[in-house]
Amino acid sequence: MQEKWAYRADLAEQAINERHASRVWGIPKTNLAVVTWPPTSRDKLFFHWHYWWQAHYLDCLIDAAHRHPTSARLARVKYTLRGIRVRNLRNVRANRYYDDKAWLALASQRVTSLKNQKEPKHLKRLESDISGGKDSLMGVVPWRTNETFYNVPTNGPAAIMFARAGQLGAAKELTDWVFDNLVGDDGLVMDGVRMRMHGPEVVKDIHPYCQGVMLGACLEISDALRKAAGLEQPISSIADAEKADEAMGYITKLRDLVHSIAKTMATPGGVIDWQTGGGDGGLFKGILARYLADVAVRLPDDSGLNRATRKIAARLVLSSAESVWNHRLEIDGLPVFSADWVNDAALPQNSGVVGSSISGAVSSSQIAERDLSVQLSGWMLLEAAARVSQAGYAR
Repeated sequence: MQEKWAYRADLAEQAINERHASRVWGIPKTNLAVVTWPPTSRDKLFFHWHYWWQAHYLDCLIDAAHRHPTSARLARVKYTLRGIRVRNLRNVRANRYYDDKAWLALASQRVTSLKNQKEPKHLKRLESDISGGKDSLMGVVPWRTNETFYNVPTNGPAAIMFARAGQLGAAKELTDWVFDNLVGDDGLVMDGVRMRMHGPEVVKDIHPYCQGVMLGACLEISDALRKAAGLEQPISSIADAEKADEAMGYITKLRDLVHSIAKTMATPGGVIDWQTGGGDGGLFKGILARYLADVAVRLPDDSGLNRATRKIAARLVLSSAESVWNHRLEIDGLPVFSADWVNDAALPQNSGVVGSSISGAVSSSQIAERDLSVQLSGWMLLEAAARVSQAGYAR
């Protein structure tokens, strides 16, 4: 089973790199992914800048390099980092959207986990920029500068970033704010809070990636707390016991959220079934799959509840991946993934409306499968399936 999913992930990687990968304005040793296929002339020139899509492209490249490190894969990671810096025109902090910067920070943090790869020079400055953006009144990070909207797609990845960087207090502060204010009656995480003249207004939209990043935040925080408590050894102090109890609180939140996702966002067969379309939405389900795979692989298996949660997360990933693979198109032997994970993919065509940026968000192309975001989501899912199958789960 492990070989099957690794092979399918290889094909997804090949499809993206053959159809989308390109030098930035012809500059040697740069790489980005063109945001449509078939591409428009403007898209081939990277006329519009999709900062956070490229961050997830980088993350997928790192996934592939983890599975099977090759010199070509490591070079593409390096060239993509350079391509992002070149296309951003200024340093990567020059972006008013904190969610964009948080996604790039997460991918950049993972670069050092690859063989012989140095920490990107921009990483510490990017982390500091996001930390400095925290609103002093709300205690969390706004969606963008000069904004009164505070959402999970910003604070979720920022919490993961802080936890991985050893800033546990900041990570807990953002995560606790989300769980205190944005969990609905169905147990799912809502989008955010917008401050109005009359007071806070909860934006109740439900998105798959909001669930994913909160799974990731709880996992990183609980892992850090368990390590601080020395749970590999007998607990020897009251302080260690308190850390262990605190870690269990985040694990409980994680377990509850996994169960809510399985109950509300998936079919009875375990396929994630949530309409997200293309454009920015094309990435949403893939991000959820990434963090479900983290739960399946990394959640401690020291209790029956944890083991059951791991199995549910693995089932959601593998069932979704099987469905997406079965509903793919093939063009020249390479897959085109569907935006809808329970229905057949539509054929991308070099006609019709392509996605455009409206109020800071990218809308879907007329055929959602034409968007890089949708294809990246399929690749992310297959990489998640490869990780889960490598850990011993099978489908």
